[in-house]
Amino acid sequence: MSTATTPDTPPEPHVADSHEMIRVHGARENNLKDVGIEIPKRRLTVFTGVSGSGKSSLVFDTIAAESQRLINETYSAFVQGFMPTLARPEVDVLDGLTTAIIVDQQRMGADPRSTVGTATDANAMLRILFSRLGEPHIGPPGAFAFNVPSVRASGAITVERGAKKAVKATFNRTGGMCPRCEGRGTVSDIDLTQLYDDSKSLAEDALTIPGYKAGGWNHRLYSESGLVDRDKPIRAYTKKELADFLHLEPTRMKIAGINMTYEGLIPRLKKSMLSKDPEAMQPHIREFVARAVTFTTCPECDGTRLAEAARSSKIEGISIADACAMQISDLAAWVRGLGTSSPHSTGGGYTMVAPLLASLRQTLDSFVEIGLGYLSLDRPSGTLSGGEAQRTKMIRHLGSSLTDVTYVFDEPTAGLHPHDVQRMNDLLLRLRDKGNTVLVVEHKPETIAIADHVVDLGPGAGTAGGTVCFEGTVAGLRGSGTVTGRHFDDRVAVKEAVREPTGVLGIRGATANNLHDVDVDIPLGVLAVVTGVAGSGKSSLVHGSIPAGADVVSVDQSPIRGSRRSNPATYTGLLDPIRKAFAKANGVKPALFSANSEGACPTCNGIGVVYTDLAMMAGVAATCEECEGKRFQASVLDHHLAGRDISEVLAMPVTEAAAFFGDGEARTPAAHRILERLADVGLGYLSLGQPLTTLSGGERQRLKLATHMADKSGVYVLDEPTTGLHLADVEQLLGLLDRLVDSGKSVIVVEHHQAVMAHADWIIDLGPGAGHDGGRIVFEGTPADLVAARSTLTGEHLAAYVGG
Repeated sequence: MSTATTPDTPPEPHVADSHEMIRVHGARENNLKDVGIEIPKRRLTVFTGVSGSGKSSLVFDTIAAESQRLINETYSAFVQGFMPTLARPEVDVLDGLTTAIIVDQQRMGADPRSTVGTATDANAMLRILFSRLGEPHIGPPGAFAFNVPSVRASGAITVERGAKKAVKATFNRTGGMCPRCEGRGTVSDIDLTQLYDDSKSLAEDALTIPGYKAGGWNHRLYSESGLVDRDKPIRAYTKKELADFLHLEPTRMKIAGINMTYEGLIPRLKKSMLSKDPEAMQPHIREFVARAVTFTTCPECDGTRLAEAARSSKIEGISIADACAMQISDLAAWVRGLGTSSPHSTGGGYTMVAPLLASLRQTLDSFVEIGLGYLSLDRPSGTLSGGEAQRTKMIRHLGSSLTDVTYVFDEPTAGLHPHDVQRMNDLLLRLRDKGNTVLVVEHKPETIAIADHVVDLGPGAGTAGGTVCFEGTVAGLRGSGTVTGRHFDDRVAVKEAVREPTGVLGIRGATANNLHDVDVDIPLGVLAVVTGVAGSGKSSLVHGSIPAGADVVSVDQSPIRGSRRSNPATYTGLLDPIRKAFAKANGVKPALFSANSEGACPTCNGIGVVYTDLAMMAGVAATCEECEGKRFQASVLDHHLAGRDISEVLAMPVTEAAAFFGDGEARTPAAHRILERLADVGLGYLSLGQPLTTLSGGERQRLKLATHMADKSGVYVLDEPTTGLHLADVEQLLGLLDRLVDSGKSVIVVEHHQAVMAHADWIIDLGPGAGHDGGRIVFEGTPADLVAARSTLTGEHLAAYVGG
């Protein structure tokens, strides 16, 4: 008898449809405490929680890391031999994973030849377009590439085929690289006035280079060479003497009775100082190099990086250099109009490149759609902010045909004005609606509000976090009573009474980047906020136009100078009083308690991990087996201070360390003062020994702020200090800014967060748009006046925020 279903009986679900969840059980990475959650697939899940609660540990270090490890295992053993060996995350069960694509806020490489165009596919498509349609025709796509030099060779090449021999005598390849600046767009020159005082002689100590003082070997090399008169002022040298002094090629000679190699001052400096990475130099040498080396626009290519031939080939009057210099929104309009004005101008060539034009239009439109239409393709990629870099990486995924993948985002709204946040939300929803799982680590309530599913971690930071406090809908989060739930609808009221300025910082005729001859007086002695949509010219005004010598300390989100050995304890100078306290308590040398000195584990050299460099692949780090990641020799760990060894102290979070060094046997006032400043800026959850390379942009900025709080400078410039801050921590930041101003400092903040705007004494709003549509002051006044006027985009959003 048949068992066919009747029309009213629903069909049995297919077994393949039972895998609708990503299941995580027993996650213990970093501070996670046996976390177990189920994340719905093909939905938008937002992970919230205070800074340091374990969001990144769960999303990036557990889910995304295991997905990438499993994908790597699908390759053959031979291929895997060339790939990094990724350790399995500390987790019991990870089920239902899909391919993870990570879009993080890591800055793009600062290679001088890397631009927005080369970092995306836009430049490659433009090069092909100009190689097909450019008049005059100069060659293949490589002829328009500023990374490809022109090569010419002549000579005999013998090709042996059987008994025959063929000889080819010439070889040519046309590249687009400017031969003068080698595709960099700038040329460096040495300012001779920074090397010596030409009114003095060498005997009078004319050299002003660090390490070239009279009596030292660097100085004696020139003063006792016999090539110049040591008693004659440098400005009186003959042409030959000056050439020998500055430019002579390496020459063996006897100087002061010793056989030495003499070399002109400039080639010697280029080898010894100018060829080194500035980040690795000592501060006083870095300062000298910054003064002595001037970078000017290449006179041959006018900063376009391209050879003359590449600049001469044009499409409808526009060269590839002109196209790359255009604002991307304008370039998109130009590409869209190609072929419409003179369809027969290139003999039907537009039809031939129609698919290419369609792809180029789509890429350029994606830039505009994602809020980066104000950039140009020739913008160096190293100058992009973390938020801009993340959105640039997003562009390649927007048109992707891939579905059923997991996209992982790290605060995609960082650096976005409230006006632009809605656009980013639409993009996240579009990725989800294509059938993808979207996981977002985020603090902004506007983005949390669009989530299908919310996971709130906490309740605190560091060791006080690492548990799931809430899992469910946004409505459920609001009523959950968690820290995020309680602060979700927080609103900072506009000040009724604002501080009176004590003076002004005048900026006159500012024209940096897109600024239109801006004159503005920034009030001092108050909390001043500079705001405007992304790309409106805020950073150009605050970082690029403040007059020199204005006693300003700029605290931005740029990477902190330091290696993987650096940590908050070394960066802030905290380690010095700690080492001295340990040395005094144990009657030994302070150097024993430094992982970069005598106390270092010999196997890992005090890093705590053993790095394997895989050349072009990502390096691999494995915990050192000898010291088990503690970084010190076993004998050093036998010395204690108040019952703790040095590795245990460095593993403490700032708040615990502040209590430890604030009272009792370990009381160390110098250390306690630094720890209090770190807690003041909201970094109480950071471990003292956490590598600086693992800190987010917002954490780096707050760490710099903590170190500068002891400075005597009167004016602080902060660049989006709320980046990476939980709603509950923003209140603490506002309190800190108030304390700085009340102590007599002036604070200028570049910020989009409405809470900071509402709390300001004075607002300067730039706009009205981005790129060439911005660069003007559209409002100056108090937040209350801005809300009342609603005359700008910022005014509208701030009024909506405060309910005005």
